[in-house]
Amino acid sequence: MSDIPFDQREGFMWVDGAFINWQDAKIHIMTHGLHYGCAVFEGIKVYDSRPFKLMQHHQRFLKSGTLVGYRIPYSVDELNAVALELIARQGISNGYIRPIAWLGSETMLVSGNNCKVRTAMAVWETDKHDRSETRAVGARLNVSTWNKAPNGCLPHQSKVSGLYVIATMVKNQATSEGFDDSLFLDVHGHITEATTSNFFFIKNNQLMTPIADCFLNGITRQTIIEIAQRHDITVVEGHIRLEELQGADAAFLTGSAIEIMPVQSINYGDVECKFDVGNGLMKKLHSSYQELVYMP
Repeated sequence: MSDIPFDQREGFMWVDGAFINWQDAKIHIMTHGLHYGCAVFEGIKVYDSRPFKLMQHHQRFLKSGTLVGYRIPYSVDELNAVALELIARQGISNGYIRPIAWLGSETMLVSGNNCKVRTAMAVWETDKHDRSETRAVGARLNVSTWNKAPNGCLPHQSKVSGLYVIATMVKNQATSEGFDDSLFLDVHGHITEATTSNFFFIKNNQLMTPIADCFLNGITRQTIIEIAQRHDITVVEGHIRLEELQGADAAFLTGSAIEIMPVQSINYGDVECKFDVGNGLMKKLHSSYQELVYMP
């Protein structure tokens, strides 16, 4: 299934309030959202036919629309109901939900105030053991030459498609150079996140993570912090420089799709920081996360 292009798959999709055949879900080339990157979206994991933190994701989805200047014409409850209906129609066991909203084709002016807000949702099955090979050995990261824009320059707390242009560029370059991902620094040289994942490391039995001031405060990130606090693990959020990674016991990335991804190494300049992918504290966090997502 994973080898089938997304425009050639079978099943159902929800578009502008109606369930339609998957392959009939199309937009026109002259769609404002395609030209100006103003679509907002979410990524929600499904475990044993149950979506994890569905309400929180859809709350953020609506907030993303507001942050970029338009109102998505559905409530959280309506979107939740659509997601559950699609899971049932598609027969999804372990999968991924993608709600998306964008400005339509009423104008090609940069100002899209006259455009209709279009909304759609798709759900598809994913491999329960996806990324297991990388998880076993840990991801290899480098540090991007591109920096995160400061807070106040971009709507960092929205999942708007325009923000993912740089993520795609950097991820493509990293993988072409043999790495799995890249870390971004901010304009002051502080660590922020990877291309689409939040970053943590463990040092002196403390869980360290950058302050989410110029990048998305991910739902999985918040969940890991909550789990750590329940286990009386000290969580330190701060402005972190690359040099502070030296001597760290473990490092990992978090996100809805990757859950907790151990990091094997981070390369910057002539320095390579290596980490223990079997670290006990990191495994404890991952085990607790798995218990949470599969909770009846």
